[in-house]
Amino acid sequence: MVELISKIISNVLTSLYQPFWFSLLSAVLFLFFYLFVKEHGWKEAIRRWIVFFKTSVQFRRLFCLSFFVMMILMRTLLNRNMWVNPVSNVLGGWTLYNEEGELTTEAIENVMLMLPFIVLLLWTFRDRLQDKVSLSSIVWVGAKFSFLFSVSIEFLQLFLRLGTFQLSDIFYNTLGGLFGGLIYYIGYKMKHRKGN
Repeated sequence: MVELISKIISNVLTSLYQPFWFSLLSAVLFLFFYLFVKEHGWKEAIRRWIVFFKTSVQFRRLFCLSFFVMMILMRTLLNRNMWVNPVSNVLGGWTLYNEEGELTTEAIENVMLMLPFIVLLLWTFRDRLQDKVSLSSIVWVGAKFSFLFSVSIEFLQLFLRLGTFQLSDIFYNTLGGLFGGLIYYIGYKMKHRKGN
């Protein structure tokens, strides 16, 4: 009987804990919107959102960046099961094959996850992130921000026990940020070369 009660309590607490951070984040964002709606009304809030989306390039860029960041958080933190030991595989997977010799795409996924994030980040905040547009400065900013974002996610996975802390994830995410900076730089140069 004690084992049954213990299992029920454990299952209930786990089902409450797993969506906790997403629920908290959603509640905070909803209350920001609620405060605006309370002051201006629903119709005005929706009208302003649509007007800003139509007229402001910066608002559309922020929307795209926010959307992608939420997708990353859902993939890496908010939609994960709890792990008993989040440091069970600290080194992670460094090759395209796991311990059993099976093909795994985790390394490629980690690189690809940061590519659009860094491109969107630089596209949205380029003027605030670096003074000049040079290959080295943009690649450095891409690598730096992907490293910081990846380390933050990995430590949150460690402390919240949602996923496992892996050094290979940090390395491949940083590599993806470096490539994202390179792609942004190429796109930036192509756009501004056509304007001349």
